[in-house]
Amino acid sequence: MNDNQVRIGVIGVGHLGQHHVKHYKTLDNVELIGVFDIDRERSSEISKKFDVKVFDNLNSILEKVDALSIVTNTEHHYKIAEKCLKSKKHVFIEKPITAMIEEADKLLSMAEQNKVLIQVGHIERLNPALLALNKYEIKPKFIEIQRLAPYTSRGTDVPVVLDKMIHDIDILLSLVKVPIKKIQATGLSILTDSIDIAHARMRFEDGTVASVMSSRIARDEVRKIKIFQKDLYATLDLLIGSTEIYEVVNDKTSKYKMTIPFDYKGNTKLIGYHKPDLSKGDPLRMELENFILSIQGKQQPIVSGKDGRDALEVAIKIQEMIILDKH
Repeated sequence: MNDNQVRIGVIGVGHLGQHHVKHYKTLDNVELIGVFDIDRERSSEISKKFDVKVFDNLNSILEKVDALSIVTNTEHHYKIAEKCLKSKKHVFIEKPITAMIEEADKLLSMAEQNKVLIQVGHIERLNPALLALNKYEIKPKFIEIQRLAPYTSRGTDVPVVLDKMIHDIDILLSLVKVPIKKIQATGLSILTDSIDIAHARMRFEDGTVASVMSSRIARDEVRKIKIFQKDLYATLDLLIGSTEIYEVVNDKTSKYKMTIPFDYKGNTKLIGYHKPDLSKGDPLRMELENFILSIQGKQQPIVSGKDGRDALEVAIKIQEMIILDKH
């Protein structure tokens, strides 16, 4: 596609969908054509708030756009995306890509056949604390991730593995680029009929081990990552936006402003400490801008349909293991 404006529609204008509308209204090279939501009252509210047209059904908006954001409950992702892709429309699908891996595979096939792209909204990939790692040579050997949140009814249409943990699965797969060799998982239902708290331990084929904990019944919100590798330790707080790096260095003339000596087997070594400055961009806005530029052929999707599918596959394996473990 050339540099002309990309005509965009938003399907689903609930809590997250409204933010898609907000950003599309002000992005360059975007014409926000309108929105569609089965909740007419909500659609009307968003229409007035952002001065955007409301469509009565999916077919009517499909006729007017080049691409769509799908921001509905997970159970509806496949049917909506299927219709969009068969109409040769690009789609941005909020995570998880679909409820079942078979659905995701079908969507990837449809996108390839119709020469359109799928991008998946794993927003944490654009968290400034994670982006800061791009300046370092990260080769993890052990990763520990915690994602805890107080209970809300939002998101309970899927288990915590597909609601919360899938973010961290996607991060893991982006950091460790080899297949997973073994998964162990356990979890519990506390407040809902679904899994509310889950823990998974994953071993990758290169020996890397990851421990991931997710809960939606915590008192306080926590989103932290610890990365351990030879001569380097990184700690990230995705909630407050903070990254700290500790690295073994050879001398005080290194790039680190602060160094701490330590003795090992009679030799004195130095640990360099660095807290990099983080970018100030809005992760969702950056995602949607990347989606537009990818449609125009100027960039590649930060999280492709294949990435979303692979994260879903691991999440489903973990969920199935938890169910078997409970019984």
